[in-house]
Amino acid sequence: MSDAGPGAAGHAAGVDALGVRHAPAGDRSRIVSLVPSITELLCALGLADQVVGRTTFCIHPRETVARIVRVGGTKKVRIDRLRALCPTHVVVNVDENDRRQVEEIATFAPHVIVTHPSGPRDNLALYRLLGHVFGARDRAETLCRDFEAAFDRLRRAASGFEPLEVLYLIWREPWMSISRETYIAQVLALAKWRSANLGPDRYPEIPLDPESAAGIDLVLLSSEPYPFKARHLEEVRARVGPGPVVALMDAEMVSWYGSRAIRGLDYLRDFVPRAAARCREHRRREE
Repeated sequence: MSDAGPGAAGHAAGVDALGVRHAPAGDRSRIVSLVPSITELLCALGLADQVVGRTTFCIHPRETVARIVRVGGTKKVRIDRLRALCPTHVVVNVDENDRRQVEEIATFAPHVIVTHPSGPRDNLALYRLLGHVFGARDRAETLCRDFEAAFDRLRRAASGFEPLEVLYLIWREPWMSISRETYIAQVLALAKWRSANLGPDRYPEIPLDPESAAGIDLVLLSSEPYPFKARHLEEVRARVGPGPVVALMDAEMVSWYGSRAIRGLDYLRDFVPRAAARCREHRRREE
């Protein structure tokens, strides 16, 4: 959506990814969240009653969001429906939302909060940004403590992990992956998993063939945005050849920042040893 600096989500109290300072809003806010992971975070901060709008892809927590009005997709927002909700605050994200739509929303929404976590520890600033704006500082600090504990558990476990080269797929036909600068790649790096170097694009298209998979230990099929399933495993194996292991991964656990990132760190801590064992066994069979 725009050029935000690394980790630009609220380093100072109430400052968003574009450097805009947001004052505390009081308890009469009408929040529209256009970011699925942040909708879940707002609920975790105890703000569900103030969230009046969400996207179709905001699916957690399920029972809570079922009562919140949908305003379209993350990149195809129903502007008329959003405007009718009379929001005081709209929360958006650099990667997830369309810049032109955000600029249109800013013509009638009093406050647009722009987020852009670029690495896992940016979650701390994100919690504190929203906690500051919406009067949930205590809950935000609780999330920070929970995140730090999960981060430390993963850090200790990762001291025994072996480095692996990974190719993380987010889309099928065209086949698309991630750059090393993305949030996802930075999360995987905590486990000593290095994402393939695929050029300058953040989400590059690739041919997905043995050449593009050369040197890769593990190909990960994400559950979103493309919903890879078990039936796709053989298709990908046929395209990349016998070199790498191919496995499914719960994308929400490594691509969703916010409150889910805490669970995601523990998920990664448990997932990595199993995947690494498969890679070792695969190498032994291929030798």
